[in-house]
Amino acid sequence: MSVSHFSPDERDPLALAPADCGRGHSCQFCPHESTCSLDKPAHEKHLIESRLGQIGQILLVMANKGGVGKSTVSANVAAGLAARGYRVGVADADIHGPNQSRFFGFAGQRIRLSQEGLSTQAFHAEGIEHPVKVGSLAFMMETDDTPIVWRDAYKHDFMHHLVGSFDWGPLDYLVVDMPPGTGNELITLADMLEGQDVAALLATTPQEVALMDSLKAVRFCQERSLPLLGAVENMSGVVCPHCSGEFHLFPRAHLAEALAEHDIESLAQIPLSPALASGSDSGRPVVIDAPESPEAKAFAPVIDACVEHARAMFAEAAVASLDTLEQGAGSDFDAAIADLPRDQQDELRGQLADLLRQ
Repeated sequence: MSVSHFSPDERDPLALAPADCGRGHSCQFCPHESTCSLDKPAHEKHLIESRLGQIGQILLVMANKGGVGKSTVSANVAAGLAARGYRVGVADADIHGPNQSRFFGFAGQRIRLSQEGLSTQAFHAEGIEHPVKVGSLAFMMETDDTPIVWRDAYKHDFMHHLVGSFDWGPLDYLVVDMPPGTGNELITLADMLEGQDVAALLATTPQEVALMDSLKAVRFCQERSLPLLGAVENMSGVVCPHCSGEFHLFPRAHLAEALAEHDIESLAQIPLSPALASGSDSGRPVVIDAPESPEAKAFAPVIDACVEHARAMFAEAAVASLDTLEQGAGSDFDAAIADLPRDQQDELRGQLADLLRQ
């Protein structure tokens, strides 16, 4: 018997039906999973592709070190972008320490599953045209102090849920609060986001032990050809509450040398500030509640760098599209003017090129 004894026009009865259920969430959340005969892998793949197709720039906030302020940087960069009129989402990829629920005032909140997928929490504030959408494992836990004890296979699946099952909708920016390390979560996301507009921000503190770990994240970005926008130096200084003088708790010289050696721009120096801590605890990012404060102004260059990078990527894509359009239009155009004299052909080609560039 041949490998396939079915006629070319006959459908293989063992083949899976296409993934056309229309649900915006993973099969693992579906009550019909055990009896469903649709193509589950195709459905999962379609979910991720459809979500990513509506997202412009993805920003990974990395450090490889815990406790250096990745969540603080993620929340304030996201809120700062939203304050400038952009549609922004925050994906909390820190499985073992999901903090974004608290940073945006949603501690203890839960989400529901709908036909469109897992709902995000929407952070509203005065002056923000589009609410910041927040997706986190914290919204799916029984209590905030429930420990997550997962092996890598479960972490791998959740990274796919975070991008594919949460209903992000159209976004200009998706800020991803990464966990410490360069392990399964980061590898899974890097693989999943291959071909997307992705860039990284490095969060670090001036201590040598923190810098030693942060530079491992730099190496990861280099090996994966992931654009690194620059470093955000957190806890870089203190303002005296009595005399208003500024001083550094930790020496910075070695940090400046290391960043220069690896050709990494220092985008901002964020002070060690009670205002940042209280804003995080109260669920109100300081860039929203106190936009004229020193802390908010310290984040401005980081937000500028994110916007400029996104604009550069858009311009590059536009040029590539223009080249493709010009080549396609050129072949059809050449056929249309083939019977004209040579000088008229050259003149018309020049006019076409000018129109396309305009």
